[in-house]
Amino acid sequence: MASVHRPAARVICFDADGRVLLLHWEDPVTGDRLWEPPGGGIDPGETPLRAARRELAEETGLDPSAVRERCIDVPRDTWWKGTHFVGPEQFFPAFFGTARPSVTRENLLSYEQSELQGHRWVHPADLHTLPGRLEPPDLAAVIRELS
Repeated sequence: MASVHRPAARVICFDADGRVLLLHWEDPVTGDRLWEPPGGGIDPGETPLRAARRELAEETGLDPSAVRERCIDVPRDTWWKGTHFVGPEQFFPAFFGTARPSVTRENLLSYEQSELQGHRWVHPADLHTLPGRLEPPDLAAVIRELS
């Protein structure tokens, strides 16, 4: 199967204690589970920053204005729903002034409701303790660069 590049933006959310927010997804095709920062595809005509803010609000209910304008390009090479996604995605930092801000699911699309298994605020030193796959695999380096 051919690889595809889907322009996408993601948000590394930092809480007041330095934890980052990861969403726990289950691939409906393979049953594989992965942890990754909130984010998703960039719609036609949308800037990466606007996409990052929209996706953060949709997937978590967190304040999209917390997303900063600075971003880094992160190479991606992952499988999801039988498709091989490769190419860069833009990762943006967001900083929240409280510990573990409340995350909601109410703005998720119906298929996302069933695929999202939960979320966790994780200290970067504890990423290795998460059960399942971490995406991107070098997430710790991305976190260091954006913190």
